Amino acid sequence: MKQKGLLYSGKAKSVYRTDTKGQLIVEFRDDITAFDGGKKDQLRNKGSYNAEASAFIFQYLEKNGVKTHFVEMLDPRRMLVRELSMIPLEVIVRNVAAGSIVRNYPFKEGTKLNPPVIVIDYKDDSRHDPMLNDDLIVALKLATLKELAAIKKAALKINALLVKLMAAQGITLVDFKIEFGRAGKTICLGDEISMDSMRLWDKKTKESLDKDVYRFDKGDVMATYNRVVKRITKTAAQKKVPAGTGGKPKAKPMTAKKPKVAAKKPVKKSVAKKR
Repeated sequence: MKQKGLLYSGKAKSVYRTDTKGQLIVEFRDDITAFDGGKKDQLRNKGSYNAEASAFIFQYLEKNGVKTHFVEMLDPRRMLVRELSMIPLEVIVRNVAAGSIVRNYPFKEGTKLNPPVIVIDYKDDSRHDPMLNDDLIVALKLATLKELAAIKKAALKINALLVKLMAAQGITLVDFKIEFGRAGKTICLGDEISMDSMRLWDKKTKESLDKDVYRFDKGDVMATYNRVVKRITKTAAQKKVPAGTGGKPKAKPMTAKKPKVAAKKPVKKSVAKKR
């Protein structure tokens, strides 16, 4: 696989063409921004942490029936992906009231949202990503009603799977942002899912485990990202987190038990031992 010219450069990722039709390379850079780019820095290893988290989550979702653009990791910060025609919508799924929903609406921070709330914004930094409703999305020809239904259905499925994944590691998935694109007529998950795009709280301490640490100077950002990656990828892989709504849970590997052997008279003890 040969990396070719730069196709697009965003706030924290660069997208390159390749010598294979229909495939691109996404490079996760060490740049970090907040408040519409008003705050920005470069933090060592940030790109590799987000790449590792995204790759793990994409593979987890794929195994549970969610179509994504992920193909494979080329190195710690470069991801090979399927080329999508991206839809300029940011889909935010909220399980707990926090952030802008608290600032803009009469919610108290920490209020559980059941069912989850889906908010869709227009991806346009110059307009500060205004919120859209279905009628505006259709009028702007950003997506059809059928596509919107598919996007919302996929977003809720992704949410259910991620809630289960995070809960197994003692983490509350407060909310997250995702983006979708078209592969022909098929809607696929694109972009990334990382500490930059999720709001995560430790279930016991309520400690922020995401970009809020950077936004509000809550501590060592990279130490937090590193801990989250280890909790999600290492511990989850060992525990083999079961599938959520995406299909039947995979059975945990079990050690086969030896069948009990009938004791021979006059010996009165079982050959098999309990485990």
